[in-house]
Amino acid sequence: MGKIPFCKMSGSGNDFILIDNREGILDADRLGDFVPRVCVRKVSVGADGLILVESSNRVNFRWRFFNSDGSEAEMCGNGGRCAARFAVIKGIAPSRLSFETLAGIIEAEVNGRQVKLQMVQPAGLKLNLDVSIDGQNHQLCFINTGVPHAIKMVEDAAVVAVKDLGRKIRFHARFQPAGTNVNFVQPVDRKHLKVRTYERGVEDETLACGTGAVASALIAAAKGLIDSPVMVETTGGEILNIYFQSKGDGYERVFLEGDTKVVYEGSLWEEAYK
Repeated sequence: MGKIPFCKMSGSGNDFILIDNREGILDADRLGDFVPRVCVRKVSVGADGLILVESSNRVNFRWRFFNSDGSEAEMCGNGGRCAARFAVIKGIAPSRLSFETLAGIIEAEVNGRQVKLQMVQPAGLKLNLDVSIDGQNHQLCFINTGVPHAIKMVEDAAVVAVKDLGRKIRFHARFQPAGTNVNFVQPVDRKHLKVRTYERGVEDETLACGTGAVASALIAAAKGLIDSPVMVETTGGEILNIYFQSKGDGYERVFLEGDTKVVYEGSLWEEAYK
């Protein structure tokens, strides 16, 4: 493949490798070990995920999103915000745009570094699920905000063993075969949550998770703990703003808003992925 132009971006602490793939320089269906190799830290670029921006005959562009382990995900909120800004910077799309994902059509508005993303319709909301882990009962909630998320409400998110407990919930039989992301949510007041997330595909805690922030806000609202809009404080210390409207037993017009950052541009040499 030779040298591959790319851009490194960060969305509220989630970092991504973005590649303009409209000319088909990469075969998204045959990436093999490419994604895990370029996403590994210290010996390659390093990232939570890789995003390919491809042509679409329906909207401004189509994306393919891959977790750092090489698995393809339906949606990623912070990745979606980075992809939207990348498309504007590269002249692929205007500041108000739409793009295709496996979860559906996503709309976004780019205003400088700030990007506001309209999420897909949330689905599968379930409250107060009793899940046994190591002989101890944990009350969890669940919602799909483009990808599956389990939610555990906690009094102090800072003391949670996110990697250990998160991994056990992520692989629990209750959430198979797809598995789930896991969010530990601390309500601060009716407009403020603190959230720590274990991400499926990364298999570790990440500094932020956009779909997880949205899931956390919607579950907290369903339990009567917060009102829209709500700010979600991430592990990395940045703030994501979540907007939503109640509709029957669910929600509509759900938006995720936050900062994006262009870190650098460059070219991947073969040494980085072989």
